[in-house]
Amino acid sequence: MDQDKICEIKAGELSAFNEAYTRYHGQIYQFVFKKTQSEYIATEVVQLCFIRLWAKRSALSEVVSLNVQLFGMARQVMIDELRKEATRLKYNTQSSQYPFTDNLMKMIESKDMLKHFKKEIDAMPPMRKMVFTLSRDNGLSYLEIAEMLGISTKTVESHIGKVLSRLKHYMFTILM
Repeated sequence: MDQDKICEIKAGELSAFNEAYTRYHGQIYQFVFKKTQSEYIATEVVQLCFIRLWAKRSALSEVVSLNVQLFGMARQVMIDELRKEATRLKYNTQSSQYPFTDNLMKMIESKDMLKHFKKEIDAMPPMRKMVFTLSRDNGLSYLEIAEMLGISTKTVESHIGKVLSRLKHYMFTILM
């Protein structure tokens, strides 16, 4: 049955194409959504995959099953879309304009960013590092930290400000 449908699609039979869409669009959507956790990307990939199927129908293989060819196309389209979105985000500081919600990419980027932040924080003077760690990791207030270390709250505030400023500067250099 699959080879017959491939031949019909190659011949330009719209009914065969519609049947393939009906049969596989949900599976492709789930495949992409599972990989990206992005409804936007999954929807885009499904649409682009079937556009590509129709546009390149004459190049379809009659030996390889249609679902294998479709999922191969979907994988390639997904990679292309992820690259496009990553490029857009890299060159546009106002990323909220784009409906990119790819949790996988965000997780990878945030884990990498956290590693770099940790290195930056570790390279700071011991007192500044301690103040920041007590504030962020232990959740202590500026007053609690000041009392614990025997320094003023203004000094605590200054240390936190310098750490945040350095981390912001680091982020800025990465984004540019």
